Amino acid sequence: MEAKDNRWLRVTVLPGCVGCRTVAVRASWTVRDIKERILAETGFPVSEQRLWLGDRELSDWIKIGDLTFRNCHLFVNLQSKGLKGGGRFGQTTPPLVDFLKDILRRYPEGGQILKELIQNAEDAGATEVKFLYDETQYGTETLWSKDMAQYQGPALYVYNNAVFTPEDWHGIQEIARSRKKDDPLKVGRFGIGFNSVYHITDVPCIFSGDQIGMLDPHQTLFGPHESGQCWNLKDDSKEMSELSDQFAPFIGIFGSTKETFVNANFPGTFFRFPLRLQPSQLSSNLYNKQKVLELFDSFRADADTVLLFLKSVQDVSLHVREADGTEKLVFRVTASENQALRHERPNSVKILETAISNYCKKVPSNSITCVTYHINIVVEDEDRKDAQKTSWLVCNSVGGRGISGKLDSLADELKFVPIIGIAMSLSRDGDEEGATADLSGKAFCFLPLPPGEESKTGLPVHISGFFGLTDNRRSIKWRELDQWRDPAALWNEFLVVNVVPKAYATLILDSIKRLETERSADFPLSADLIYRLWPDAGKVKVHWQPVLEPLFNELFQNAVLYSASNQWVRLEQAYFSELDESAECTAAVLNYLQSSGKHIVKVPANLAAAVQLAASPAKPVRKVTPAWVRQVLRKSAPAGGAREKLHLLEFVLSDQAYSELLGLELLPVQNGNFVPFSSSVSDQDVIYITSEDYPRSLFPGLEGRFILDSLKPHLIAALKEAAQTRGRPCTQLQLLNPERFARLIKEVMNTFWPGRELVVQ
Repeated sequence: MEAKDNRWLRVTVLPGCVGCRTVAVRASWTVRDIKERILAETGFPVSEQRLWLGDRELSDWIKIGDLTFRNCHLFVNLQSKGLKGGGRFGQTTPPLVDFLKDILRRYPEGGQILKELIQNAEDAGATEVKFLYDETQYGTETLWSKDMAQYQGPALYVYNNAVFTPEDWHGIQEIARSRKKDDPLKVGRFGIGFNSVYHITDVPCIFSGDQIGMLDPHQTLFGPHESGQCWNLKDDSKEMSELSDQFAPFIGIFGSTKETFVNANFPGTFFRFPLRLQPSQLSSNLYNKQKVLELFDSFRADADTVLLFLKSVQDVSLHVREADGTEKLVFRVTASENQALRHERPNSVKILETAISNYCKKVPSNSITCVTYHINIVVEDEDRKDAQKTSWLVCNSVGGRGISGKLDSLADELKFVPIIGIAMSLSRDGDEEGATADLSGKAFCFLPLPPGEESKTGLPVHISGFFGLTDNRRSIKWRELDQWRDPAALWNEFLVVNVVPKAYATLILDSIKRLETERSADFPLSADLIYRLWPDAGKVKVHWQPVLEPLFNELFQNAVLYSASNQWVRLEQAYFSELDESAECTAAVLNYLQSSGKHIVKVPANLAAAVQLAASPAKPVRKVTPAWVRQVLRKSAPAGGAREKLHLLEFVLSDQAYSELLGLELLPVQNGNFVPFSSSVSDQDVIYITSEDYPRSLFPGLEGRFILDSLKPHLIAALKEAAQTRGRPCTQLQLLNPERFARLIKEVMNTFWPGRELVVQ
């Protein structure tokens, strides 16, 4: 008897004028002790308290242990005397079933249910999650009641390798209140997400550590007004052995054996959700094997990314156990690191945990903590022979307490933490397996949000964050006309502007650093792949547009442009080439510029647009143009041969700015030399352009006075145009006419027959 009185029990005082509260008491406590506890916590006088159990008012001297035999948790109702001259008054809560039905209406079924259960495991620190559809039909002879027989058939099990804490046992009973409100690091423990399992079942069961609990929202299986029952493997072993069929579904699965019950310790947690086989007051949604497999399929749609932003869970698998006991793996996804980088992720998680703890403790900081790590995702599917492997680089960040006063204020109000993760795919060109090169970015709240337009960002990376979600947890809240002052929507906007750009920029900068230091087949980075990380401003969805300007500003403070000479350079060092790669002169022009020490950069359209957005009158974008090449030529003569000079000539003539040719030693003459373009009017400096009427063959020995006649026709045409340009800047270029012909003939005569006079008729 003494041992029975020393038992610890939990007493929940259901809502009265003091609100719902749960206390841990000894079985030897009396009702009077409970009232004294309520007085100490609320100041509500003992004399005005009336505690009821069902339809019975409890006298002060009844022992709590005498009120409960099977259960360690007692629920009592508190009533007050009421005002003089009146009766009881106050608002009431809806019946539990109605409350849950409202949740199910707002929270659609599908693969998101499985994700919520993974999130619960993540919050618990589990590393492994297993889903098992079990067709086994268990015995129905020794049950709590005959009404339990319908729950002994097919069920969905969910296992993880973490053990329930006392707070978890308490939290799973508080259906209207997520534990996240108490601990912002617990993203979704047993809030609305867990209750979505009522789409599948009427009686969720939990086995963890030394206890098994069963929930009954209909409040009919375990007695009037009782919404569940809990057994302790040690204290209730006799009763459990007498109800062997009732507990048979918890033996022989996930490592649980009869010895587990004897030792009163299961080193993990699993939920059992008996399928709803007939309509109930809670839901008319019926489940069978086909619907469970459809649930598995909807989860598989984006399962290759489900582990991207989780710090604990690294293994999720889906299994089926047939009625004859045979079990097969349907699907499995695992996360791992390359051997050389195996410490990177654990070390990153520790740094993040410290930053999160400091933020919650309000430690001042005006910086954002960012860590980057590599992760491999492997998917095994029964429908495919080979495992599918994708490789990712993930940057996680935590905003500091002080980067934004408004963000900090909202964090305290909402119990949120400014956490952002960005993930890039390390897919190779032509790699058909895994993530594609043109990755379509999606939004995550640690786990992928349901597929659809609302989860698309238009960015080439996936983004996860501690976002405020809509009531059904299916999309991110944004400020619209009907929720302009919604604090969660406002929080999301501040998070996008203040934390996302820094994390995004860090990912790109770290990618560049790794490209230089970690070149290997297992780490397939390239400049082209890094360029794909830059957003295409025209494709980014409206709510994510605010990321662009701060992101580009952050990036362009660093060397983020890959030059043709294989160096990463800053924006102010770069000259952008938009030249036609198919043109013959392009390669020669770019080679000359590189040899002159210039940083030539060619970028894809998405990055070119970013460069334009970052440009200003004070810092215009510098491009490879004929005008700029002419400037370079005046300072640095080309060291190449005739072929290179002819290509350079072709390029500098292309904009028809002939007055800017002066001084350039690019004018080709017939003797193989190149002479400078000049404005000289001396006959000795004139370079002639031949024609059909006056061919060069008429003037032997004057090869140094004629344009190279093997030039391309369009170059000859350009030089003729230069010679005829108004103002004649290139005055040494002249077209042959009768007068100039006579002058040249005289030069020929003086060359071959000095002293003789030539008479031209």
